[in-house]
Amino acid sequence: MAFSSSYFSFIFLILLFIISVAVGEIKPVYLPGTYQSSLKKQNVKSKIPFKTHYFPQNLDHFTFLPKSSKVFKQKYLINDKYWQKGGPIFVYTGNEGNIDWFAANTGFMLDIAPKFHALLVFIEHRFYGDSMPFGKKSYKSPKTLGYLNSQQALADYAVLIRSLKQNLSSESSPVVVFGGSYGGMLASWFRLKYPHIAIGAVASSAPILQFDKITPWSSFYDAVSQDFKEASLNCYKVIKGSWTELDALSKHEEGLTKVSKLFKTCKGLHSVYSARDWLWEAFVYTAMVNYPTEANFMMPLPAYPVQEMCKIIDGFPKGASKISRAFAAASLYYNYTQTEKCFNLEGGDDAHGLHGWDWQV
Repeated sequence: MAFSSSYFSFIFLILLFIISVAVGEIKPVYLPGTYQSSLKKQNVKSKIPFKTHYFPQNLDHFTFLPKSSKVFKQKYLINDKYWQKGGPIFVYTGNEGNIDWFAANTGFMLDIAPKFHALLVFIEHRFYGDSMPFGKKSYKSPKTLGYLNSQQALADYAVLIRSLKQNLSSESSPVVVFGGSYGGMLASWFRLKYPHIAIGAVASSAPILQFDKITPWSSFYDAVSQDFKEASLNCYKVIKGSWTELDALSKHEEGLTKVSKLFKTCKGLHSVYSARDWLWEAFVYTAMVNYPTEANFMMPLPAYPVQEMCKIIDGFPKGASKISRAFAAASLYYNYTQTEKCFNLEGGDDAHGLHGWDWQV
């Protein structure tokens, strides 16, 4: 078989990016509060250069139970602007959320598509976004959630990709899968499990070894803590101490009322864990996207987000409580436009379709 020079340059680029992938990050950021609301107003879907399609997907690829033959509509997005028939197909193996958000925040594939005349495909993960096998009842019981796992998701991608190539009469097109974070794990596993379908995988920031007895369970939070330690040791100590203060405050008489007032909640809290999780998300997600301004999805933030949070904490006068400092820093994440009058810490909507992630974790 004869290979063209463009084919070898294509393979070389893929290998190069697999080697250097740690430099980049293509995981979308889930920003609640004001940022989330502003994106809704801008109609993100209208800005994504993709056409939406739905594929009749099998519920169960591995058993012969009565429900195995059930079919659900799996959402996927296509951009064929740069594609030439026979050219490569770049597939994003969707992870935990609405596929539109991943497409909106994944620029690398769009950047290289013109060079390789590639077809771009973003496939939504089952049980997320609009790809709900049991509709609104998808999360109601373990009997339905049992079909939410990475093994079934990988099989979904295999079936959809093969069908798509047949329908396009382009079965010789090489397929490369892409993903970030959990999506990167899926991309790497897809290449291992279905090597006859994908010739390569680009897995960005993918913790493929983050499993018990392989990687210490604390490694992720050690890395998060290190981000704040490097910005300011005092900042790190304040955040760490805020958990104890929050717990102690909640145990006082009318403690939840005091916590609700401190956190400026729109409604009174039913559990202190809502406040704890609210802080946790702000600090963990900010550490995950701690890039300088020009590469940061939290665009209005100057410099590095973690540094800005620590400046807020360190700028408080002596005697200020740790929990009040932590709240002020977290507000930068949730309310950097300073337009929010109160915060919904409980019962908020799921704009990104992330409900299934807790089950998977």
